[in-house]
Amino acid sequence: MSRFRDIGHRLYAGEVSYDFVGRKNRWYIISAVILVVAIGALLIRGLNLGIEFRGGADFTLPNATCSVEDARAMAESATGAQAIVTETASGTIRVQTESLSAADSSALAGDLAGLCGLTKDDIKVQVVGPTWGAEISQKALQGLVVFLILVTIFLSIYFEWRMAVAALIALAHDLLITIGIYALTGLEVTPATVIGLLTILGYSLYDTVVVFDKVKENTKGIAGQSVMTYSDAANLAVNQTLVRSINTSIVALLPVLAIIVVGAGLLGAGTLLDLAVALAIGMAAGTYSSIFVATPFLAQLKERQPDMKALSARVNARRKQGRAPAAAEVANGSDEAEPRRSTPGPTTRVDSSARQQPRRQSRSRRKG
Repeated sequence: MSRFRDIGHRLYAGEVSYDFVGRKNRWYIISAVILVVAIGALLIRGLNLGIEFRGGADFTLPNATCSVEDARAMAESATGAQAIVTETASGTIRVQTESLSAADSSALAGDLAGLCGLTKDDIKVQVVGPTWGAEISQKALQGLVVFLILVTIFLSIYFEWRMAVAALIALAHDLLITIGIYALTGLEVTPATVIGLLTILGYSLYDTVVVFDKVKENTKGIAGQSVMTYSDAANLAVNQTLVRSINTSIVALLPVLAIIVVGAGLLGAGTLLDLAVALAIGMAAGTYSSIFVATPFLAQLKERQPDMKALSARVNARRKQGRAPAAAEVANGSDEAEPRRSTPGPTTRVDSSARQQPRRQSRSRRKG
């Protein structure tokens, strides 16, 4: 632990630094590959929408004695359509079918009860119309749009519009990766999934704002010196907040992983799984994007400004002359890497030899 703290101190002081911003093309390629896979899975496989979005009937059979195959055969025989049947670790079987009338759903519940050794009252039946899912999707989209507008205004006022753009790019990056993994793995998208997606928006922005706040601090008045470019200062900010980002992510992911393992794996709470998977994927993607996407993209935008271009030219010219500052000086924002030169002025030569003056005669000899 002490060694980890020592590394964190050295990163903050600039004694150790990794060039995150300078290697931005590498991170862009990695993100592009992940996004292509995610978008491809979304277009080819699509999302496995839950019954809440596509509509249908849901039958929950606790402590069922029948097999998943028997329950599926019974449901498909009664409805004449494909049924989705899953079983949790606690032995609960969930049967999902297309929309059914009240009479048909009651009849199917009775058939499943007889097959699985239950009473009809033991089976929980839920019938959802497709319009309800459409309303949920519309409300979620409206909430997302309002959230993005408010975030853009806040970031533009507190930071600047370039930071707002970089933060939104990283946010879209995280959302697409999370949704793409759901499409790739076939995980069911439920209202709990939507809640998880909306939650990771705040987490992703929090991590990005922490880094940007340090970037803002490091780049204050940066155009008035010639030691480091904007990219250097931004990269220093990433290194200084790196340990904090890792610690925050680990602390946030531990309870989420506990929900997945204990809640969904051992207790069989499917709703917890829908929520926790979205949170876990989004948190991991948010940590990655704040370091490898948001800050390098921000530096790329800032380096296009005329004053930042002039600053880069001065810094590069200084470095070509062999007066590049040490990393610790960059961390301290020092502009004293070049040795001071004293101003030449008039010099006075002092003769240190003994002064040769005639001796004065005594008063008695002068009178004589």
